[in-house]
Amino acid sequence: MSVKVGVVGVGAIGRNHARIYSELESAELVAIYDANEEHARALAEEFGTEAVGSLEELISRVDAASVSTPTVTHRSIATALIEQGKHVLVEKPISDSVDDAKAMIDLANEKGCVLQVGHIERFNPVMSQLEARLNSPKFIECHRLSPFPNRSIDIGVVLDLMIHDLEIVLHLVHSPIAAIDAVGIPVLTRREDIANARIRFENGCVANITASRISPERMRKIRVFQGDAYLSLDYQDQSGWIYRKDGMEIAREEVEVERDEPLKCELASFVECAARGEQPKVSGQQGAAALDIALEITRMIEAAQ
Repeated sequence: MSVKVGVVGVGAIGRNHARIYSELESAELVAIYDANEEHARALAEEFGTEAVGSLEELISRVDAASVSTPTVTHRSIATALIEQGKHVLVEKPISDSVDDAKAMIDLANEKGCVLQVGHIERFNPVMSQLEARLNSPKFIECHRLSPFPNRSIDIGVVLDLMIHDLEIVLHLVHSPIAAIDAVGIPVLTRREDIANARIRFENGCVANITASRISPERMRKIRVFQGDAYLSLDYQDQSGWIYRKDGMEIAREEVEVERDEPLKCELASFVECAARGEQPKVSGQQGAAALDIALEITRMIEAAQ
C-alpha cells in the first residue's frame, strides 16, 4: 500500500519533491499547498494531484509530507504536521535555531513520527563509495561553489550551502570538535556569500570546507585522506578516483559509481521510513548537529566583520 504524501511549499525545491513523489510507486501524491495558489494549481495539474487551500486541509489528507518552505517557517509547519501524527521530511537547514530544532525532535519522538532532514548529498551514490572505503579519515577537503542563486538570500552561504558538507563531515568523523576557524565575506547580499571553515577534531582529523554562491562555475567535490589512501569524489558528476601508495609511486583507480538522482533516493528512503516507522538516514538529531556548527561558524564570521 502506497504512502499518501504531500508537499508544503512548491518553489524551486518543492516542485522537484512533487515531481518525484508523483513518479514513486511507493507514494501517492495527494496534495500540495503553497501561499501562491495559482502556482500551486499549475503544478497540481502538471503532476496529477490537487492544490489545497490550507495547511490544515493538506494535513487531513496525508500520511507524510515534505516541508520546503523558508527556514523560519520550518518549526511551525513541521509542528502542525507532527502534532497530527504525520511523518515529516523538512528541507535543510532543519530550522533557524537549535532550540527550535530540538523542539521538533522532541515532538517527533513523543508522537512516534519520522523526522528526516533534507541533506541530499547523503543520498548521492558517491557517498556509499566513501562509506565503504573509509576507516580513519585524517584530512577532508570540501568545495561547494555555485553561481548566485537569487534565492535563500535571507541566510548566508554557510546555512545555504556549506551546511551540506558540515553534515557529511560529522557523519564521516566520529569525534568531538576541538576548534573551529572561519572567515566569510558578503559580496551581493548582507550575509556572507563566500566562506571557509577549518575544523579540527579531537582525534586529530582536520576538515577544510569552502563554500561560495557567487562562483562562475558549479563545483561539489570532496577529497578524503587517510593513512593508506585518499579518495577524490565529485558529487555533481557522480564520479571519482581512489589513490593508493604502490611502492614509491601512487596508483590511481577509478571509482565505479552507479549513478542515480539523489533527491529520488532521498524521497524514496523517506517514504519507506514513513511506511515502516524506521529511523531515517539523516535524522532530526543529525540535522540539528549540522545546524549547531553552521550557526557557530556564522557567528564567528559576523563577529569578525
